[in-house]
Amino acid sequence: MIPVKSPSEIERMRRACAAAAEILGAVAALAEPGRTTAELNEAAGELIRQHGGKSPFLGYRGYPGHVCVSVNDEVVHGVPTSRKIQYGDIVSLDVGIILDGYVGDNARTVAVGVLKPKTAQLLQVTEQALYAGIAQARRGRRVGDISHAIQATVEAHGFSPVREFVGHGVGRKMHEEPQIPNFGVAGKGPKLKSGMTLAIEPMINAGGYEVEVLNDGWTVVTADGAPSAHFEHTVLVTEGEAEILTRRRTG
Repeated sequence: MIPVKSPSEIERMRRACAAAAEILGAVAALAEPGRTTAELNEAAGELIRQHGGKSPFLGYRGYPGHVCVSVNDEVVHGVPTSRKIQYGDIVSLDVGIILDGYVGDNARTVAVGVLKPKTAQLLQVTEQALYAGIAQARRGRRVGDISHAIQATVEAHGFSPVREFVGHGVGRKMHEEPQIPNFGVAGKGPKLKSGMTLAIEPMINAGGYEVEVLNDGWTVVTADGAPSAHFEHTVLVTEGEAEILTRRRTG
């Protein structure tokens, strides 16, 4: 059963998602050479507290961080450590908040300095794929339409969507129905209705789609050591274009 949110629930989702977007932007600005991934995690934790919320990640199935910080060939769920960020790295930040009982969830991969051309293209294409998926998040479309749009966008450039981890519904819980793979067949899967809130999150590898989990039990890496990018928005399905709830406000 895919939850459909009431108008009051949607307002709470908007507030949680606005906070999540603001925190992600602030933490992304701190990703620079010499900082440790643990420092980014602590900064995020403090910002979450300042917003009056708590992290949906901390303690989730034993996860030890406020946020996930994944570097280079780390796909998702990177555990913050004393590892120092280097010039030329890419850093994927997955940031969420529970505020007034609802979850806002978003992610972005940031470039630290100048990247190799293929890695820079990976980031650009992954973000393009996110918006291609969001364009399909409309009433009457199906989950497979989102999945297919993401897959077609990245495979056209020779990149690979991760298959073992997926996007998802989000609301009172961090993970709700439906699951939203980053590959699939258009016209298949559950039908979308107005009021559904979805976390669409392409996880895209420069090489093959295969992944492995490190000994910490959390950090997912590419099996071939190629870099990986991760972008995510929480969106609201409406009568027309999806509303991007985690779009960062400026000004």
